[in-house]
Amino acid sequence: MSDGAAPVVPRRAAALVWGVALSAYVAAVFHRSSLGVTGVDAADRFDVNAAALATFSIAQLAVYAAMQVPVGVLLDRFGSRRMLIAGGALMVAGQLCFAVATDVPLAVAARVLVGLGDAMTFISVLRIVAFWFPGRRNPLLTQLTGTLGQLGAILGAVPLVALLHAAGWTTAFTVAAAVGATVLLVVVAAVRDTPYRDTATGPTPTLASVRRELAVAWTTPGTRLGLWTHFVTQFSGAVFALLWGYPFLVQGQGLSPTAAASLLTVMTVATLLSGPMIAHLCARHPYRRSVLVFTITAATAAVWAAVLAWPGRSPGWLLLTLVLVLAVNGPGSVIGFDYARTFNPVTRMGSATGIVNVGGFVASIVLILAVGIVLDLTTPAGRGAPDLAAFRWAFAVQYVLWALGAVQVLRWRNAARRRHAAEQALPAPVPLPATP
Repeated sequence: MSDGAAPVVPRRAAALVWGVALSAYVAAVFHRSSLGVTGVDAADRFDVNAAALATFSIAQLAVYAAMQVPVGVLLDRFGSRRMLIAGGALMVAGQLCFAVATDVPLAVAARVLVGLGDAMTFISVLRIVAFWFPGRRNPLLTQLTGTLGQLGAILGAVPLVALLHAAGWTTAFTVAAAVGATVLLVVVAAVRDTPYRDTATGPTPTLASVRRELAVAWTTPGTRLGLWTHFVTQFSGAVFALLWGYPFLVQGQGLSPTAAASLLTVMTVATLLSGPMIAHLCARHPYRRSVLVFTITAATAAVWAAVLAWPGRSPGWLLLTLVLVLAVNGPGSVIGFDYARTFNPVTRMGSATGIVNVGGFVASIVLILAVGIVLDLTTPAGRGAPDLAAFRWAFAVQYVLWALGAVQVLRWRNAARRRHAAEQALPAPVPLPATP
């Protein structure tokens, strides 16, 4: 940019570019969650047990988590548009592979492709927000991006289940790939990195500079606070939506497939409604964000305790309460990105955001694998589907992760506050005397 004030970005143009980029994230969430509501059918198609089924989601999420920091570096180099196009193409390829897969290796490879493409999408949209909108609007639009993206989970619930049961596996996932391809074409046509003529790409980073930026971001207490916030708030709702919620409702609670998919849809709608409220509270009370994190975590743990301790199958109102509380987990995890924005300069946002985004997905991977293992251990051989007792033992593993996350949030919140207080106490620099 040349010297002088930056030109005003037309609101309609900004809204159009953000809306199309957001549709790419909606498609990514759709692809990401498509396995969750088809888990029972996937187990039958590939003839696998619970632990083996978990490897599908673990492969997808592990790649997503591992790619966050590299994607941040690539994003600074190539810009959002190229990353969104590459990510969309990878997810379409993954869904096409999943549509024709009949063996476990190809199915896992398909989920890896989905995870790679998914990893490139969310932070690319956040970078578009930073370029196209004024800074004061960034927190709300970041929350809206994360929240509205969950519309993809609605497409991945009732419609996909209905199509799967009506037309079969291959047709359902081929249609899913076609949806992704359509969105990809719109992104190619409408998304630009910036509203200005100059490029949003940067020079090729050196390994030394990448290490230096990552090290500084990692040693910033606010970044660690963001990571553990993302860790403790996200995993329960994410695992429920991505894989184990649908089997728990159908096999454990005895709901019909349509009723279970409907509850997952209610969960998504509640996420859409709660996101703006969480954003408003964070903007209104920035020094009380950790209180909100602890409240969300405690409420989730308490409702799960009621569900797991209920004698027999839980009543409908309790399952509804569970999905409503889980719906707040996603918006709650976005508070972690707000911490990254608060405690890091713009030049480190890519690195800090990538680090934060690892937290919740690492916790989700651990829980997905743990639930699968416990279900296999507690389901007698030859019985087939796990029963309610097996699911109770499996979901009890969550309390270990909640305890770890809560302790770390408290630890790094205090460290961030001490760092902030020390910086505020530093005296103003004394001007040097004029040279005689």
